[in-house]
Amino acid sequence: MKKFYYLSTCDTCKRILNELALPGDFIMQDIKSDPITAADLEIMRDLAGSYEALFSKRARLYKERNLKNQALGEPDYKRLILEHYTFLKRPVTVLENQIFVGNAAKTVAAAKEALHS
Repeated sequence: MKKFYYLSTCDTCKRILNELALPGDFIMQDIKSDPITAADLEIMRDLAGSYEALFSKRARLYKERNLKNQALGEPDYKRLILEHYTFLKRPVTVLENQIFVGNAAKTVAAAKEALHS
């Protein structure tokens, strides 16, 4: 599977999308207009190793709900990601059996290398 999960209103996602220059066979999914499914999330979790690895602790709702002071487990991370798109760390690039989560320079460079090697 070749899929790019992003937020079309996010300038960082747009910048990374341009930087990656994804081939035409990628499925593009704007997670705001086309929410991720439980099945999609399971695939991402299997590749990433945990739901927590996919979870954004920088999300506005994370702060508003004071979640940092709660003991969250894997079921909580899964539920929250499925509940609201902002809890997914973005962008997520799935390239067959590899996953690249987030916008860190190292992550984007690794995704670019994997795509164009």
